[in-house]
Amino acid sequence: MNLPESYIPILIQAGVAIGFVAISLLGAHFLGPQQKKGNSVKNSSWECGIPVEGNARTPFSIKYFLTAVLFVLFDIEIVFFYPYAVNFREFGLEGFFAVLMFVAIFFLAFFYVWKRGALDWDK
Repeated sequence: MNLPESYIPILIQAGVAIGFVAISLLGAHFLGPQQKKGNSVKNSSWECGIPVEGNARTPFSIKYFLTAVLFVLFDIEIVFFYPYAVNFREFGLEGFFAVLMFVAIFFLAFFYVWKRGALDWDK
């Protein structure tokens, strides 16, 4: 298989990333603390010495997760504005219209989410 030379740095970066993840997971498994299964009192949850009230596995509302996903989505949108802000003169009118289309798509998504009631906490 003959790869162009421009792919070599990408493959090196991907290999380093996969190697880092593998070493981190293996290191955490072998070097991390080992749980003893016999002592249930020692392994129970405590918060500042106060006895536990209820179960720690209570389910969260889906609204919480939906809001978190929407925050990440619209936060990542802001990241894409940085290259445009740095190079807006070089992009010219064509770049301006591309950014307008990008913003319009996100506004459509925002209005869709709003109309579907994803931002209403009272429901």
